[in-house]
Amino acid sequence: MIKYGAVMVLAVAAVFFAAGVLYAGVQPNKEMQALMDSYLAAAMKADPGFKGFSAEEGKAFFNAKRMHSANKEERGCTTCHTTNPANKGKTTVGKVIEPMAPSINKERFTDPAKVEKWFKRNCSWVLERECTPKEKGNYITYMLSI
Repeated sequence: MIKYGAVMVLAVAAVFFAAGVLYAGVQPNKEMQALMDSYLAAAMKADPGFKGFSAEEGKAFFNAKRMHSANKEERGCTTCHTTNPANKGKTTVGKVIEPMAPSINKERFTDPAKVEKWFKRNCSWVLERECTPKEKGNYITYMLSI
């Protein structure tokens, strides 16, 4: 017979798993977890059927290419960051970008202000709009899974 405590642990784990907060790789610090929780709340508000962040969707988002409307050039995260987030990338002007994967670069996804700064800049450059909370959460979930 399963004891009450074990049932509670399983129930809590199921909720966290559904919310996308259990990661296969690096665990977010408390500040980043709070940011991820805010993305989760916003994503659930926008779509009441939202079940949680997906590393698979984050990977697809990271690897997707989009045509920029004004410059008529193909852009994506991998334009600068390469298809392997564990590798260094380069900006369009040749500046080296340290790896995105926090398993390789321990500074990644530790400071919510920096994360928001770079999402604002890079989403605008790639998508010509802000990223949605769902896109941000999926992206970070993918990076934390590497």
